[in-house]
Amino acid sequence: MAEPRDEEFLDDPEAVEAEAYEAEMEEIDSEEAEIEALRAERDSFKDKFMRALADAENSRKRADKQRREAENYGGAKLSRDILPVYDNLTRALDAAGEKTEENAALLEGIELTMRELVNTFRKHGIEPITPKVGDKFDPNQHEAMFEAPVPGTKSGEIIQVSAEGFMLHDRLLRPAQVGVSSNQG
Repeated sequence: MAEPRDEEFLDDPEAVEAEAYEAEMEEIDSEEAEIEALRAERDSFKDKFMRALADAENSRKRADKQRREAENYGGAKLSRDILPVYDNLTRALDAAGEKTEENAALLEGIELTMRELVNTFRKHGIEPITPKVGDKFDPNQHEAMFEAPVPGTKSGEIIQVSAEGFMLHDRLLRPAQVGVSSNQG
């Protein structure tokens, strides 16, 4: 079929209508493509935003956890360094023996100092581990300083406590130093 000339085209209303319809469809296709491109860009930005939001939340949680750990365990080194003071006060009380008129004031001073130290420990989350003779040895809380066969005991039983241990909140600050029975019966 031959191409219509411009005059013929103008005279044919159906051709004009078809041409307008075709132009309108091309415009709609172009707009739909543009809308799809905008939707894809929106989805990409939304995904990036959600990832950034999750990263920020994770960073906040991590910083909060680190702050809590620093608050709870930041003084662990100082706490370990003060434990010998506790040990020495305990030894002083043990060495002093019975309270007499001559040593009453000295013993009272040591006891008050010891009480204040224990209160300060508790205030900062430090709790003593005080095993007793006859308790079962726990490698998570006790350090075996020696093993010895002691009649009347079972293997793995604590036979002597050399030094108390300490926990800092839920972490072991220092294990209790103990002697353990090595009886095999």
